[in-house]
Amino acid sequence: MTLSVAFTTFGYKIYFQKKYNLINGFEEAYKAGRKTKQYAKRVGLAEFIIGINLILFGICITIIK
Repeated sequence: MTLSVAFTTFGYKIYFQKKYNLINGFEEAYKAGRKTKQYAKRVGLAEFIIGINLILFGICITIIK
């Protein structure tokens, strides 16, 4: 459950609050032209979705036990 909260939190901050500095090395790669803001948004959305799925999985496991 802790991992799912971390994924959801970081995904939310990256995707919705645009805190791209949470992605390791993104700012340097962005300045060098290797990464785009679209890449950062995809990473944030992926983390957010994975986090929500892990939370739902954790809740289901907790209910079943």
